[in-house]
Amino acid sequence: MLKKNTLKTVKRDDMIDVTTEVQAFIKEKGIQEGVALIYCPHTTAGITVNENADPDVKKDILRRLDEQYPWNHTLDLHMEGNTAAHLKSSTVGSSQQVIIHKGCLVLGTWQGVYFCEFDGPRERQYFIKLCVDQ
Repeated sequence: MLKKNTLKTVKRDDMIDVTTEVQAFIKEKGIQEGVALIYCPHTTAGITVNENADPDVKKDILRRLDEQYPWNHTLDLHMEGNTAAHLKSSTVGSSQQVIIHKGCLVLGTWQGVYFCEFDGPRERQYFIKLCVDQ
């Protein structure tokens, strides 16, 4: 079972909570046990699992990524000028796997699944693949 979701980002850097969309697909398909794979097919965006209770965590993560990968670096050669976005997406990663148990994502109390934008604003896609235990 595969679902393609589309979202529009509004900032250059952002973390968008997609946990509800992933959980809704699990419920729609009636999956009780298995794994959800959440995948981003873009080279300047990614997927992560992190805290979703305190919005300052997102701000801190994005700020620290900017510190490590400044947008304008005199030695960057990539002609599009978005080397920082490529580095951030490689650091975060393009996918996450989350266990499904009793019809729910197995996440910690404060965890959520995030689509991470590093070169927005853009229209983006991400995929949810549900793998069912037999």
